[in-house]
Amino acid sequence: MTGRRGPAKLAVRPGRSGRLSDRGLELVLLLGAVLICCYGYAETALALTGKLPSGMATTCAAAAVLPLVCHVAVRRFARHADPLILPLATLLSGLGLVLIHRLDIAYQTHYHHATAAAPGQLMWCAIAVAVFAGAVVLLKDHRRLQRYPYVTVAMGMVLLMAPAFYPGDVYGAKRWIFIGPLSFQPGEFVKIVIVVFFAGYLTMRRDALALAGRRLMGMYLPRGRQLGPVAAVWILSLLVLIFERDLGTSLIFFGLLVIMLYVATERTSWVVCGVVMFAIGAFVVGSFEPHVHGRVVAWLHPMDIFLPPDKRPPGLVSDQAAQALFSFGSGGILGTGLGEGHPELIGFAGRSDFILTTVGEELGLVGVTLVILLYALLAERGLRTALTVTDPFGKLLAAGLSTAVMLQVFVVCGGVTGLIPLTGKALPFLAQGGSSMVANWLLVAVLIKVSDTARRPPPAPATDVSAAETQFVRL
Repeated sequence: MTGRRGPAKLAVRPGRSGRLSDRGLELVLLLGAVLICCYGYAETALALTGKLPSGMATTCAAAAVLPLVCHVAVRRFARHADPLILPLATLLSGLGLVLIHRLDIAYQTHYHHATAAAPGQLMWCAIAVAVFAGAVVLLKDHRRLQRYPYVTVAMGMVLLMAPAFYPGDVYGAKRWIFIGPLSFQPGEFVKIVIVVFFAGYLTMRRDALALAGRRLMGMYLPRGRQLGPVAAVWILSLLVLIFERDLGTSLIFFGLLVIMLYVATERTSWVVCGVVMFAIGAFVVGSFEPHVHGRVVAWLHPMDIFLPPDKRPPGLVSDQAAQALFSFGSGGILGTGLGEGHPELIGFAGRSDFILTTVGEELGLVGVTLVILLYALLAERGLRTALTVTDPFGKLLAAGLSTAVMLQVFVVCGGVTGLIPLTGKALPFLAQGGSSMVANWLLVAVLIKVSDTARRPPPAPATDVSAAETQFVRL
C-alpha cells in the first residue's frame, strides 16, 4: 500500500513476536531459583524438626525481594546483559543459605553452644545485593577500569599482604584483617583487582609477550626479559605462602596470571613455565612451612589420623579430610536426603570449604554434579561474553573473572575430595562468609556490565538525505 508519504512500513515492536525477551527470561529463571530455594528451606526444617521453620514467610520474602532488586538494576542499567548470569548466582547463593540453615539445626542439636549462622549470611546477602546494584548503576562502561592499572595493582598488593601484619592465626592461616569486632578476607577482593590489572597490563603488552624466544623440545620459550613480570608474581605468591600460609590464595593468584597470559598470547610455553615455577615453589614451601606441610600430610595420609598417636605421620592433626571422604561415601549416588545425614561430624569447617560434603552426603553424586555444573555454566557464560565482546580489555576481563571463579571452585572441591591438598578457601556463593559473598556478587556485577556491552546491538547507520531528496520523496 502506497500513499503520499511513500510505501508503508510494518513496525515490529520488541517482545510482541511471541519470543521471550532476555529480561523476561531472566525474571522467569529468577522466580524458579527462588522457588527451589524456598522449597529446600522448608524441606530441611520438616526433615529435622517435623515442622516449618519460624519466620519462614519473612525469610522467603527476603529471598524473593533481593533477586528482584538485582533484576530491576540490570533491566534499567544493563538491559542487554546475559540473562543467565544473575539467575545462576541467585540459585547458588540460595542453596548456600539452605545448607547453612540445615547445618545450624544440626550444630545446635549436637553442640548446644553453637550459634545460628543463616541469619547473618542472609544479612550479608542483602549487603552483597546492594553492592551489586551500586556497581551496575555506577559503572557506566567497563573500559573505565583500564585507566589506572598500576594504582589498581598497588592497592591490591597492599590488601593481599595486609593480613601478614596482624597478630594471631585463624585456623592456621593469616587471611583475615580485623577492625574491631569485624573481620574480612581481603584476598576475596584482591582476585577481582588482580584480574583488572592483568587485563589492562596484558592489553598494553600483548604483542611483546607473544614474541617467541628459544626453541626447546618443540616448544618456543618466552624471552628472558618478558619473564620478569611472571617471576615477580611468582615471588609474591611464594611470600603469601610463607608469611600467610594461604595455599588457596597463592594458587588462585598465580594461576590467574598464567591462564590470562595464555589467553592473551596463545602460547603454551607460558602455561608450561607457570606450572613448573609454581610446582617448584609449592614443593619448597610445603617441605619447610609447618602449616602447609600439615595440609600436604593430611592429603597424602587422610586415614592415618585413626592410628595411635605415636604411629601417625608427623604433622597430621586433623580428621577433616577423612570425615569428608566418609561423608561422600555414605551419600552414594542419590544421597540420604536433606536433613538425613550427619555433616556436623566434620565440625566448624562444615560451613566453609567442607559445605560441599553436605551436598555430597545428602544430595549424593547427582547433587554434587549439579552444583559443579551450575558453576561451569556460570563460567561458560563469562567465557562466551569474552568471545563476543569486541575490545581486547573486555575480552581479558571477562575471561579473567570467569577463570577466577573456576579456579576457586577447583581448589575448594579438589581439596575436599582429596584431589589436591586442602586450602581452606570458601566455596563461592555457597559457603558462609561475608567477604566471599560480597566479592563474588561484585564480580558478577562487573561480568554483567561486560556482557551488556558485548550483547548490545550496533547503532543504526545514520542516513544523510538532502533536503531536495526529502522533498522529492514527499511528492
